[in-house]
Amino acid sequence: MAKNNYNLSEGALQIIMKGGDVHQPVMQVLGSKKINSGSSDKERYRILLSDGKNSISFAMLTTQINDKVGCGGISTFSVIKIDRYITSVINNTGKGDTRVLLILDMNVIVPGEEVGQKIGFPTVLTDTGSNDQTPASNGNASGYGSSTTANTVAAKTSTANGSVSFNINGVNLSDQLTHPISSLSPYHNKWVIKARVTNKSAVRTWSNSRGEGKLFSVDLLDESGEIRLTGFKEAVDKFYDYIQVDKVYYISKCQLKPANKQFSALKNDYEMTMTLDTLIQECTEDEKSVPTIKYDFVTIDQIQNFEVNTIIDVVGVARTVSELQTFQARSTGKELKKKEIMLVDHTKTSVALTLWGTQAENFDGSNCPVLVIKGARVGEFGGGKNISTLSSSNMKINPEMTDAYRLRGWYDGEGNKLDYSNISAKSGAGNFSTPWLSFKEVQDQGLGNAEKGDYYQVMGTILLIRSENAIYKACPTEECNKKVIDLENGMYRCEKCNREFPNFKYRLLASMNVGDWSGNQWVSMFSSEVEKVIGMTSQEVGEQIEQNPESMVSITEKANFKQFIMKCRAKMETYNTPRQAKIPMVLMINPISNASVSPKSNMLED
Repeated sequence: MAKNNYNLSEGALQIIMKGGDVHQPVMQVLGSKKINSGSSDKERYRILLSDGKNSISFAMLTTQINDKVGCGGISTFSVIKIDRYITSVINNTGKGDTRVLLILDMNVIVPGEEVGQKIGFPTVLTDTGSNDQTPASNGNASGYGSSTTANTVAAKTSTANGSVSFNINGVNLSDQLTHPISSLSPYHNKWVIKARVTNKSAVRTWSNSRGEGKLFSVDLLDESGEIRLTGFKEAVDKFYDYIQVDKVYYISKCQLKPANKQFSALKNDYEMTMTLDTLIQECTEDEKSVPTIKYDFVTIDQIQNFEVNTIIDVVGVARTVSELQTFQARSTGKELKKKEIMLVDHTKTSVALTLWGTQAENFDGSNCPVLVIKGARVGEFGGGKNISTLSSSNMKINPEMTDAYRLRGWYDGEGNKLDYSNISAKSGAGNFSTPWLSFKEVQDQGLGNAEKGDYYQVMGTILLIRSENAIYKACPTEECNKKVIDLENGMYRCEKCNREFPNFKYRLLASMNVGDWSGNQWVSMFSSEVEKVIGMTSQEVGEQIEQNPESMVSITEKANFKQFIMKCRAKMETYNTPRQAKIPMVLMINPISNASVSPKSNMLED
């Protein structure tokens, strides 16, 4: 078939794969293959691409356009226009460096079914390396960082605008080919990224038997994705003042490791750590090409459906603000400061937001400002949901954003006159907004396939509580419930906090069998709800077990045949390859009362 019938950009691949630029090239897809994405839960696709003259197999789709594969989208023989792309050089083991084409956005011009065959007679483009594309260093580069090479010297200089920078002999990161964040992996250590700093934490310190230190972290963003970078000890002194939020930097020579999702909501399976060799250089040209912070907002009425400790992005109006509260932490005796804010939005729902420390001290809630928060943590108290900021959270007040403008206009027009449903209020079972189901209906409907799980409420009877491992010794800090390790020297270590303590707190985590009219089901329950079932606090249970290790059996048996209304969450989990139903988690539990069951009396009679 003639190539010019479809106006393929003949010769474009040779230019692109040598580091050149071709505006919106038109290509043909000769095939696609789903590839293993490691620990990521997102699929990735590798495609065979042709410009009519040459073809390459080193082309990939970024995950945000996966929906364009199949179902009327990209298929074999499709003709596509590539609107945005970047190239990255990776180390192809044993074969040197290979340039990969990453497609960020594209559109199908002609479906593959209509084309029906390969266009022209393309030959495989074999030279896709980067050897001839690495610019020579000019020996007078401006950067920031250090090197372990003996002859490399970092000398402080002043730039034309008077700011302090560092001159790294022979290294100018702006001359290097940059790699997209999405292409980084622990198996490839020769890279430079160009990214915007969207958030910077305060410096945090720690002290334990092994020593003391300090750390800080920044969140980085480019067109392909985002990632967290953390610096420890010497890196704090070297880089903390240099790195500024909203500025763009070239960064190289950091260590990659799996991300700790307990502390980060960034959509990346990896995070970076600064090393003694890390190089960081501010980008002063073309910084506008790097996108600004990305948000994945949830509305306030949706927060009640999220699991405790989930990290979310939220936007709302600060309707009321409490006075600054100062108190001492019971576990450490440390003085804490906080403010409680009632946040509202257009769903006519409110949620309690807690600010801590200097952020609480400095916050001025006059004139009901709009708050945009990236990385708020969901909590729960008395059956109601709340949110709080973390050291890694990014909060903007009245930012120049479309979502903020829209909410400001709504609140000034009608929102300030409304009554709101408060999801942070202590709630009984009658306030559940989830459907009533029996255990059999849950099973028949195959609940749990939603991304964040499915929620339902059930009226059940406790049949059995497993007494084994129902209580454990946990980190004494208020914000952490991780199990501690007994060092058998009077100290207890929390791996999550990376600290050692002379004390601990007791926490309950129970597995119990619950029955209703249709059958029975094993469920899991955290400390606050287990306490309602057994009628004792975690501390009371722990102290009793210290006196009599066998008493847990009698404590749990007393709860048998008690009836409760339970709000549950069902979710499917992937173990190795097959997806399996996870034991439902009871998020909220309340004793049955006439008021709570009367609206459902018809269901019970059935």
